[in-house]
Amino acid sequence: MGPQLNIEISDAIATWTIDKPEVGNAITDIEFGEAFESAVDAANADLDVRAIILTGAGKIFSAGGNVKEMADRTGMFGVDEREQRRAYVAGIQRLPRALARLEVPIIAAVNGAAVGAGCDLAMMCDIRIASERASFAESFVQVGLIPGDGGTWFLPRAIGYERAAEMTFTGDRVDAATAADWGMVSRVVGHDALLEEARALAARITKNPPEALRMAKRLLQESRTSPMESVLGMAAAMQPLAHLSPEHAERVARWKTT
Repeated sequence: MGPQLNIEISDAIATWTIDKPEVGNAITDIEFGEAFESAVDAANADLDVRAIILTGAGKIFSAGGNVKEMADRTGMFGVDEREQRRAYVAGIQRLPRALARLEVPIIAAVNGAAVGAGCDLAMMCDIRIASERASFAESFVQVGLIPGDGGTWFLPRAIGYERAAEMTFTGDRVDAATAADWGMVSRVVGHDALLEEARALAARITKNPPEALRMAKRLLQESRTSPMESVLGMAAAMQPLAHLSPEHAERVARWKTT
C-alpha cells in the first residue's frame, strides 16, 4: 500500500492529497491519523511552507469512515468498546488535535463528496473551496452513529447551530451551491479549476511573511473559544515580536518609498 497522504511542496505551498480512493479516502484508521499528524509536525517545522491545500484523490474528498469495515466488524470496528474508544482517540481524533496546533493556514479543496468524518475534516480547515461536484453530509445518524471526531464542535462554528443541527439530525446531503449559501465554503468553482483556484488563493497567502501568518492564525484559533481580554492580551504579546521582525521593517520601508 502506498502513502495514505501524498505531500507535494512547490512555491511555499504544500498540497496534501488523501490517497485512498479504493476505500473512498476513508480517514478513520490509525495509520492515516499517524500520517496526518506527521504532516502537521513537518509543516510546523518548515518555515518555507506558508500555506497548505488539502484535497482527495479521485472523485471523493473523503467518505469519512470505512463502512465496509463497519459492516464486516473488522479493523477498529472489530474490537470491544474499550479498545474501540482507544482506537478513536488514536485514530480519527488525532486529526482535530493535530490541526489545532497546525501553524500554517490550510485550505480544503473539496473535490467531491465529503461525508461524515470527511465533512468534519473539511470543517476543521481554515478556508474551504468547493468543486461544483462537491457535497457535504453529517451522515452519522443514518448509520446509527454520532460524530465521533469533533463534528459537533466544528460544524456549528462553520454554519451556525440551527443549520448544523439540521445536518446532524437528518444526515441529509448539502450540495455545493447550498454550502456556499450557508457559508460552509467561501466559493464554488468549476470542477476542473478547483486546484488552480485553491493554488491562486494559497499564492495570495504565501506573499506574506511566515511568522506574521502563523501568529495571525493562532489568534484566530484562540478567538473561537477565549474571552476577548485573553485574545487582546495575546495580541499585545505577539505584536512586539512582529514589529521587531526583519520582514516588517523591510515592508514598511518599501511602503514608505512608494
